[in-house]
Amino acid sequence: MKQQKQTLDTLPLNTEGFIENLNCTENIKRRLLDLGLIEGSSITPVLVSPSKDPRAFSIRGTLIALRKEDANLINIHF
Repeated sequence: MKQQKQTLDTLPLNTEGFIENLNCTENIKRRLLDLGLIEGSSITPVLVSPSKDPRAFSIRGTLIALRKEDANLINIHF
């Protein structure tokens, strides 16, 4: 199966992706790493707010909400 690369904000609902890297400043990168978004982690978008932003993602057994502008900084493959 061919792997597709994209950013987290474009990953379809209920589709598992894997974090490739974080393309952001050190301050934001530290915050995302603290939330458990590390290279190789599985992440799945599971909920979308009525306004379409933020979206909730399942990662490491928990749900976290990320704004589109932050999710756009996370490169994934699936």
